[in-house]
Amino acid sequence: MNRCRVLMFGWEFPPFASGGLGTACMGLTKGLKHHGVDVTFVMPKKMTEGHKSEHVDLISAHDKIELTEKNIERYLENTSIKELIAINSPITPYMTSEGYSKEIDRIRDGNIEVTKEKLIKLVAHTKSDEASDVYGNNLNHEVWRYRMRAGLIAQNKEFDIIHAHDWLTFGAGIEAKKATGKPLIVHIHATEFDRTGGNPNPYIYNLEKEGFMHADRICAVSNFTRDRVINNYGIDPSKVEVVHNAVEHRDVSHIKPHKISNEDKIVLFLGRITIQKGPDWFLKTAKLVLDHNPNITFVVAGSGDMEKNMIEQSAELGISDKVLFTGFLKGDDIDRAYKMANLYVMPSISEPFGITPLESMRNGTPVLMSKQSGVSEVVNHCLKADFWDTHQMANQILSVMEHSELHEEMKENGIREVNTFHWNESAQKCVNIYKNVLKEHYVKQEQFTNENLNSNNYDIFNNHMFDKKF
Repeated sequence: MNRCRVLMFGWEFPPFASGGLGTACMGLTKGLKHHGVDVTFVMPKKMTEGHKSEHVDLISAHDKIELTEKNIERYLENTSIKELIAINSPITPYMTSEGYSKEIDRIRDGNIEVTKEKLIKLVAHTKSDEASDVYGNNLNHEVWRYRMRAGLIAQNKEFDIIHAHDWLTFGAGIEAKKATGKPLIVHIHATEFDRTGGNPNPYIYNLEKEGFMHADRICAVSNFTRDRVINNYGIDPSKVEVVHNAVEHRDVSHIKPHKISNEDKIVLFLGRITIQKGPDWFLKTAKLVLDHNPNITFVVAGSGDMEKNMIEQSAELGISDKVLFTGFLKGDDIDRAYKMANLYVMPSISEPFGITPLESMRNGTPVLMSKQSGVSEVVNHCLKADFWDTHQMANQILSVMEHSELHEEMKENGIREVNTFHWNESAQKCVNIYKNVLKEHYVKQEQFTNENLNSNNYDIFNNHMFDKKF
């Protein structure tokens, strides 16, 4: 039986980047491995010195090679990814136009350290041009470069369906569809309305809408997000299906937490310090809690454009001695942060899903989440509040801090509940979408073939009918 082949576009994948989208892509590809799916995964990555081609194969099922990132094979060995391809680009997750300009200036000024790590065999079939190693003049141009390169890659790969994640790769998916005629799935993990607090950048909004319009089907990570896609972008509801995220189940028993002090209990915020995640509401809540109980420490783990403002706000509120900013965390330090906390709070003002509460529950740490989140649709053993209701959140935090029975009950029930979330189920939903879209695609192709192709070509087409893919 032939396996279904998916050409998947993302903008990050561990260990090259490990934000929320990268985590979701890894979990999903691990789930797809159990459902007869092979994935070629394409992502942007800034190349090292000496590489003139526009993209390189980082790993191939047919040619295992030494890689620049240590132990990358252990990241891929349990996934459905047969090939990981990088398009030469300095784009990074959540990059702004200003951030892109600064990165290009650093590259052109020669102020970055360029390593001699060997990135592998060049892809022989890649078309190149005189400007192949020149980055775009601005972020919009760079996104267009990525889009055009994706179309070239698609022409040289064998696959059945295209799957693109979030706005940066929607254009790439569209070009791949135009180049090959294959159906397109777009997966929306966060809209521009979520990221900006309801004030979308018109350029990104239009890219998102273009992706939705060209897609044969849209995967939304929650009903919360599905409603936003339908209402804010004017998309036909029949095109939008919900595929809730999950969490990777791994042994974290070896990770030991650090205690800040023996007296204080800890409340944790972990995520990007941006308007979407509600860090300012976290500090306002912290002030109310500390007015009642000063023996609590609030930890802010992460980085983002609001970090400086949050540090200043904690001083203005008179609580800077009780608020600790750790900076960006990765690897085991993330689980260590969860373990050291008595309660994890996700006060997002608009969270399409939110994997972090599941990660916290996996580590045995109770959770308080905003009702304005997709994960609140599927998790029951937690506390919930509107992000703006700081008094309710403060009361809930104090209840967990001051009542050990409540803390233990939430911990035990949370662990049991999170064990019911599996990426295999999310992957199965994606596979069902693949099946339906491919059936529709083949029906259209069959009609076209009957009218326009000779019998020999029709026989060739029949040999690739959908039922032989799964």
